[in-house]
Amino acid sequence: MKVSQLPYRRVSLEEARPALEAIIARVEKAQTVQELLEARQDYLKLDLELTTSQSLAYMRYSIHTGDPFYVAENDYYDEAGPALYELETRFAAALLDSPLRPELEKELDPLLFRYMEVRRKAMAPEIVEDRAEENRLISEYSKLMASMEFEFRGEKLPRAMLGKYFKSPDRETRREAMEVLGRTMERYAPQLDSIFDRLVHVRDRMAKKLGYKNFVELGYCRMERLCYGQEEVRVFRENVLRDLVPAVARLRTANAKRMGIDTYMFYDNDVIVPGGDPVPVDKEGIFAAAREMYHAMGPETGAFIDMMLETEAFDVDSRKNKWGGGYCTDFPKYKQPFILANFNGTAGDVDVVTHEAGHALNVYLTAGSPYYQEIGCGGMETAETHSMSMEFFAWPYMDRFFGENAGKYRYMHALDSLSFIPYGTMVDAFQHIVYEQPELTPAQRNAEWLKLEHQFRPHIHFEGIPYLEQGTRWQYQMHIFESPFYYIDYCLAQTAAFGFLLASQEDYDAAFARYLRLSKTGGEKLWTELLAEAELPSPFVPGALKTLAERVEALLEKIKV
Repeated sequence: MKVSQLPYRRVSLEEARPALEAIIARVEKAQTVQELLEARQDYLKLDLELTTSQSLAYMRYSIHTGDPFYVAENDYYDEAGPALYELETRFAAALLDSPLRPELEKELDPLLFRYMEVRRKAMAPEIVEDRAEENRLISEYSKLMASMEFEFRGEKLPRAMLGKYFKSPDRETRREAMEVLGRTMERYAPQLDSIFDRLVHVRDRMAKKLGYKNFVELGYCRMERLCYGQEEVRVFRENVLRDLVPAVARLRTANAKRMGIDTYMFYDNDVIVPGGDPVPVDKEGIFAAAREMYHAMGPETGAFIDMMLETEAFDVDSRKNKWGGGYCTDFPKYKQPFILANFNGTAGDVDVVTHEAGHALNVYLTAGSPYYQEIGCGGMETAETHSMSMEFFAWPYMDRFFGENAGKYRYMHALDSLSFIPYGTMVDAFQHIVYEQPELTPAQRNAEWLKLEHQFRPHIHFEGIPYLEQGTRWQYQMHIFESPFYYIDYCLAQTAAFGFLLASQEDYDAAFARYLRLSKTGGEKLWTELLAEAELPSPFVPGALKTLAERVEALLEKIKV
């Protein structure tokens, strides 16, 4: 069945509440482990309907944020979702507190209980309305960003299409496009500042109600981090500043000089290859190349891409009122992944059938797991390891997408990926500052962002770029508004992906086999355990990032075009 044909039915709070409460009561009264297992199965059946309903509603809302029906459905789940999640947390708490828990853990994966424990720390009845308010604000932001149009050279463009010009080989075009971005964003500054200010305060309020010092602690619980915490992230951040920032600044500055650029401006940051970054084949060519690539990788990946194309599980055309980012989600009742993106004719379009498809492949490989509904792929650092690593495993097939410019793509991709780690770490550092000091004004937040830019990307200049020179680039990094503390997971995963890349340069087949094993394991092992099994170094080990920088720099020199 095609994704567009999947039936949608709202599973309402009014319908689900009595069923969930009855299941919780059964758990609390259970006299045997078998009764607990039967209650869990009934919970999973109901959760399957709930999760699928919410996922379909959000997908159809995000592909057209002006569709009245799905706007209403998304608004409904914004309101009802927290109450449903609180009921699900009560179910988990009942299992955790059951006197039969020791026996139950022998029947189920003990890691499942660790996930339940951290989820319980993130939810309580007293913050249900606050979570609903947070959801409303996130939707307000996403609608605002999706509705923005940027007038460039006589055309009104969504931001994703304007982004095409940030990669123009013509520096004047890049500058002009960035100025359009800045001036347009400035018109919406009061709304953006208001939305974010309200988000910061509602999140801080929730944290205080739950007994936390600030939202940082609650945010880590919401991200379900089991194998690292604030201290490990702090050490990682220091290692990035010490070992990666100087290397990236040196590499990017030297590369800019190859392009004739002396003063490295922000509008130069999206171009890496002299003469302009490589442009892929058109949309049809990208999907044809993706099918060939995944079939060449092996039978499992070949069957996966066939399923994705046959079910039309991609929406990649950029248009007004479409959510401006990219994501992979799934509809668990149908074991169906789905990918949303905004093609704009740049190399980023290829990332959709590598990065996002890496997520989708993991869904495909693990959908039959007995714990998939409850723990999925595990933490988001694990999820992003699946996607970022697939980007690199696609390297041998890049000629299908870029023809004679495949080598240019590989060089661009590697340097851009290394450069991303300081940026992503900066995003995370910004969020720590914001939530540790929720009283900061919008101007003070912008000033903090500029300070971080000087620390993490010292080679980039913003002077003279309207609005963005004030320290507002963070306002269109959607994760900051929508998914607090998610961004560091990309950085951690990028280190693992580079580990796979370097291993694939020595023995591609062996490295890819280890990658598939990691993906198939899903969330049934912690990320650090998965790294060890895949023979990849942990980024928390002292010196790991210094070694990474040295090895990637050597690779870049080898493949430089």
